[in-house]
Amino acid sequence: MSKTKPIPKFASEAEERAFWEASNNDSTKYFDSSKSVRAVLPNLKPSTTSISLRLPDALLDHIKALANKMDVPYQSLMKIWLAEKVAEQEKRAA
Repeated sequence: MSKTKPIPKFASEAEERAFWEASNNDSTKYFDSSKSVRAVLPNLKPSTTSISLRLPDALLDHIKALANKMDVPYQSLMKIWLAEKVAEQEKRAA
């Protein structure tokens, strides 16, 4: 590969953006891909955890009916309610 061009110094972010967006500036002339290093990303865990919660049948039926009226899955409605209640309790504790 031929020698790469030095990246110019820019006075502002707007000037740099204009430089890189210009159709006559090919970014491959400024970077040597042979020196690239593969990024290693952490093994991310799911941000949710499945739990088992026993509810009285009548309560679950009532929650499902309310969720149906709101056109929301009942599990999502329960998560919303739990998050609201936790936020409420945190405000009280503060």
